[in-house]
Amino acid sequence: MILAHVLLFITKVLTNRKGISMKKSIEDISKKKKVKKVSRRKFVKLTAAAAGVAAGSNLITGFPAVHASGQITLRYLSTAVNQHPGIAKKARDVLGINVQYIPVTTDEVTKRIITQPNSFDIVDSEYFSLKKLMPTGNLVGIDAKRIKEMNNIVTAFTKGEVNGKKIGDQGTAPKKVLYLKGANSTEFSSTPTDHITLIPTVYNADTLGIRPDLIKRPINSWTELLNPEFKGKASILNIPSIGIMDAAMVVEAMGEYKYPDKGNMTKKEIDLTMKILTEAKKAGQFRAFWSDFNESVNLMASGEVVIQSMWAPAITAVKSKGIPCVYQPLKEGYRAWAAGFGLPSTLKGKKLDAAYEFINWFLSGWAGAYLNRQGYYSAVLPTAKKYMEAYEWAYWMEGKPATQDIKSPSGALLAKTGETRDGGSYNDRMGAVKCWNAVMDENKYMVRSWNKFIAA
Repeated sequence: MILAHVLLFITKVLTNRKGISMKKSIEDISKKKKVKKVSRRKFVKLTAAAAGVAAGSNLITGFPAVHASGQITLRYLSTAVNQHPGIAKKARDVLGINVQYIPVTTDEVTKRIITQPNSFDIVDSEYFSLKKLMPTGNLVGIDAKRIKEMNNIVTAFTKGEVNGKKIGDQGTAPKKVLYLKGANSTEFSSTPTDHITLIPTVYNADTLGIRPDLIKRPINSWTELLNPEFKGKASILNIPSIGIMDAAMVVEAMGEYKYPDKGNMTKKEIDLTMKILTEAKKAGQFRAFWSDFNESVNLMASGEVVIQSMWAPAITAVKSKGIPCVYQPLKEGYRAWAAGFGLPSTLKGKKLDAAYEFINWFLSGWAGAYLNRQGYYSAVLPTAKKYMEAYEWAYWMEGKPATQDIKSPSGALLAKTGETRDGGSYNDRMGAVKCWNAVMDENKYMVRSWNKFIAA
């Protein structure tokens, strides 16, 4: 009632005796000689006063915060694959916060954090990078008490479990680097604390993407990436920390070597891995090496490549073009990755508050559902479920046949009625994770070795 009366008062102020509506523009009103001009400043003051009265009445709940100084812009640093215009628009509509995307490659995210920490306000980075990032002091420990859904983060992050069962933790499993010893600490804590490195947002179980229409036979092993049958038609991810993990999955599947920890190789293990990759490269196995999401989409959609390292939304992008593409489950399991929001240590005041507001909204469900529809997984599944239709949830999360056509957030057809998701349910896919993207102790040596392979 109070809010209604206040708004009625403003309406009367901004109308003349003849009842000119608020819908008329101030420019139109000012043209009427007998109407006192209402400035934009006065309008803002009146509406702000209304908001203040209403807020004081405790009647406003669940609405976005009012940023008195105007719309706040958050510079959002991330890979393009995690940046969606639909999410930015929704955040602006709901929160009144403008999200300015800064799209870069995975390696560039790391470089920007280390060398230009003042160039962004929030970053979506992968957990495997944290061993390089946290020692710089450029990222601050996030206050877990300010994260509304912190207790509902999936156990794959917090415990390294899926459906109550342990999953593979070779490499940089999120649970190893999720917590800090203190707000300004650069040391990871092996036990839970209230200081978080990255607030989990999105993750997935990665495998090989294939063109089934061009291969025309079953594919069930990582060994197929180096199968001479696909000479000149294969591709591998040219991000060393990730690409070498795919290579290790291949090497193990071939029976060449069993790694104690694929995510932390010795120099000898790196040499062995790169030797096998280099021999394949010199034999003409690889058509290309990609580091950008769009590159992988174009390679697969064009048919230049029929089997490659791939990301789930790239599969989605190819399928949305009407081209068959499968994220192929393999008997040796999945290589997983995970990303989350980090905050620069220099972020203060209203922007810091806005960043927390954005993170909390991101975890509240709408964005999670948006990501789930692309083949990703949300870090808080219960909230995402609320924003998905029952048939969508059954297809994406439970591995059940689609009872209706499955469409992407943009409306493109991804799966027809009766089809099931590649790899099945969430428990099936994430439960088969064997390792995670990682930064090795011998990272510098590994990167040099990888670059020699690319140049060979």
